[in-house]
Amino acid sequence: MIDAELVQWTRPAADRTGTPLLVVMHGVGSNEHDLLGLAPALPSDWTIASLRAPMPWGPGYSWYPLGTPGSPALQPVDESTAGVLDWIDSVAAGHPRIGLLGFSQGGSMALQLVRARPAGFAFAVSLSGFVVPGVQDARDAAVAAVRPRVFLGHGDLDPVIPAEATARTQTWAAGHTDVTDRTYQGLPHAVSAEELADVAAFIAAS
Repeated sequence: MIDAELVQWTRPAADRTGTPLLVVMHGVGSNEHDLLGLAPALPSDWTIASLRAPMPWGPGYSWYPLGTPGSPALQPVDESTAGVLDWIDSVAAGHPRIGLLGFSQGGSMALQLVRARPAGFAFAVSLSGFVVPGVQDARDAAVAAVRPRVFLGHGDLDPVIPAEATARTQTWAAGHTDVTDRTYQGLPHAVSAEELADVAAFIAAS
């Protein structure tokens, strides 16, 4: 479950109604404050809500148990996804459009949320993230029928996300979504200024 009291917003409550909402999800061991540093570089008409993952992990939090890097167990991911959807449903009435952005494990959450509601979001941005393997039901067929807008960004020197997981994600996105796929030369497990500019342009076109 998402603790609504811990959500970090870029607008006070009185100024949020009617604005598009960007739901932001951090990586493992981080927290709801981490990705707020990206906000000044993103389109200012979007209200950003940065969530805290539900599970304590090291100095921060995790969306689900890590398991094999890039290949977590499916059920805990789906359980965490359901918790995020519950929170989104609690605020959705105030926002005409909702987009998703996540880094690393948060990026996997963004893609899993799209699987849960293929037509529910304006877009999903997955930075240094991956698509979770093991889905055997009709979700991916439903995604392919909608082909939602997805941005994939990853560095070619990422030491955290296995190359197999990145390749799997690129193949999945190409087959199921309207994807913008960017690989950044020399980038490790991080977000670069070039990548952030590309993300801002992608969101602005939504």
